Amino acid sequence: MTNKFKPLALVTAGAVAGILISLGVTAVAQRDARTALPLEDLRQFSDVFGAIKAFYVEPVDDKKLIQEAISGMVTGLDPHSAFLDAEAFKELQVGTQGEFGGLGIEVGTEDGFVKVVSPIEDTPAFRAGVKSGDLIIKIDEKNTKGMTLNDAVKLMRGKPKSTVTLTLMRKGEPRPIVVQLVRDVIRVQSVRSKVIEPGYGYVRLTQFQEMTVDSLARQLGNLDKSGPLKGLVLDLRNDPGGLLNGAVGVSAAFLPPKTLVVSTDGRTEDAKRKYIASPEDYVRGRGDDVLSKLPAWTKTTPMVVLVNGGSASASEIVAGALQDHKRAVVMGTQTFGKGSVQSILPLGNNTAIKLTTARYYTPGGRSIQAKGITPDLLVEETPDGDLSQFRVREADLTRHLSNDKDREDKPVIPKPTADGAADRMKDRKPIEFGSAEDFQLQQAMNHLKGQPVLLAKKDATAVSADSKDAGTKASTTK
Repeated sequence: MTNKFKPLALVTAGAVAGILISLGVTAVAQRDARTALPLEDLRQFSDVFGAIKAFYVEPVDDKKLIQEAISGMVTGLDPHSAFLDAEAFKELQVGTQGEFGGLGIEVGTEDGFVKVVSPIEDTPAFRAGVKSGDLIIKIDEKNTKGMTLNDAVKLMRGKPKSTVTLTLMRKGEPRPIVVQLVRDVIRVQSVRSKVIEPGYGYVRLTQFQEMTVDSLARQLGNLDKSGPLKGLVLDLRNDPGGLLNGAVGVSAAFLPPKTLVVSTDGRTEDAKRKYIASPEDYVRGRGDDVLSKLPAWTKTTPMVVLVNGGSASASEIVAGALQDHKRAVVMGTQTFGKGSVQSILPLGNNTAIKLTTARYYTPGGRSIQAKGITPDLLVEETPDGDLSQFRVREADLTRHLSNDKDREDKPVIPKPTADGAADRMKDRKPIEFGSAEDFQLQQAMNHLKGQPVLLAKKDATAVSADSKDAGTKASTTK
């Protein structure tokens, strides 16, 4: 039997499938998949199909049975492969535009339930106090146990001003939490910037969208109006990823031309690629190279990259590239660990499958998958520890793809805080990244200024910013 997939030229670099689904764009070579199908298994499938048609308590449409069979076959592979019906396929393409009607939640699946990866800043979910790690057990009156991620996304998305009720289970809370949310138009401004103080700039990326590289170039140009910077903080916290070419472009803004940014490896020849800091790998279509006019200091000014457990995929590509080339110090907590590539393959009838086809590797050859990026300086969200102590990561997801480079090397995950600290943080509001109360940003500034960096651990330590090996030269402070 012959089955030909026509390429859609879409490769995802997103953190997880979710309310805000991210795409990457690259060529997927046309190929024939000539594989002998097992006749005995096909007979079994036919028998099951026939039994359902004949004996199920209610009539079932043939199309529904076939689509459910396809969906089960794909979703059983790993957490990021999925069957996309016509509606989900359309939403996935729209998701890269940075505007949709919904709640503003990044979600994944775990043990048959829908789990919050992170709420998106300044959205209904964020304002209502939805937290990373929350388990969504009901959407309105529908239980999510066994619900596909696409179906959950459909229920949570909707027209602005309409309402939806989520029932959440949260670790440490004895009873379910019920929140009523009003859907809004979610416009994700992917790049923001400001001058923190004279000579020091701050750039925050919330997602890698189609126009992220252009927006970054404009923001860096705006920062340059105040004069060359002595230091820059690039904030990738809670950035779930997005377009692959966006990750290459953001990295290229700070790296020398032709520098290796990331490589991919899979079973097919087109899955084996190297992406470099060059326009052909980050300029989409026939657009201009917006990075060619960046001020010279973008390649040399000292940098700190802030990351956390919500930094995934494209964010991890950028952090890993700048870390491996020693262009920036990575600070924060262990990243999410999504280091796999998803290709979008159409099936006809406006449906498609999102299929994992390769793994990502940093310039130094490290696999991101199920491990993530380990910060050079481990700094938690507050002096008492992280507010999101139970954040879900790639390695926590059922059927996650293994790390083929460091199978026994476990990521550095801060331990939960002591009971007293947990009680103090219990009712704290989510941190506003970039604000005066942003502890990790304060430590990033300390590093750029050559001042001690406070590591937010039970035994507080300070690291000298001018130390050649900040990870090992530490002195205890009281």
